Amino acid sequence: MDDTRHAAQVPDGPDEAHQVPDGVDDATVEAVGRLTAALEVVEQARGMLYGFHRMTGRADNDLADALDALEDAGHAELARSIRTDLLGRNVLSRRWTFQVVEDYDDDYWQPFRTWEARVRDGLMAGRRHVYEAQLKERNRTHGRAHHEARPAPGE
Repeated sequence: MDDTRHAAQVPDGPDEAHQVPDGVDDATVEAVGRLTAALEVVEQARGMLYGFHRMTGRADNDLADALDALEDAGHAELARSIRTDLLGRNVLSRRWTFQVVEDYDDDYWQPFRTWEARVRDGLMAGRRHVYEAQLKERNRTHGRAHHEARPAPGE
């Protein structure tokens, strides 16, 4: 398909869900965009925390296998000492990683998400990524293939 013809079939500019609501100034759009960007960092941190949770659990399982191998190699007393001290140990004071993840989710991630949604709902009519849509409009080459403002209907 000819990219120029394909691009001409799609309206130019962001769709309504990504346009600045009536009466909202540029400073508000930027401020809400910054709040959303901060939430995106929190989302990334949460993903890393879940990675930490999974890797720590995997390490504990691998440790159990290593201790079994030590026992099989004739080092039962050493394996028992390590098993008693290290296997299943809390990673933070009185917590396994699942408890750390739950605390993060309940005490930080969820309130952050709630506030970001409240601000977006109250100031931007619930519209997401309006600031980024403005950036795209400024940075893309209008009328050029692969620089379209939005997908074609059905894409």
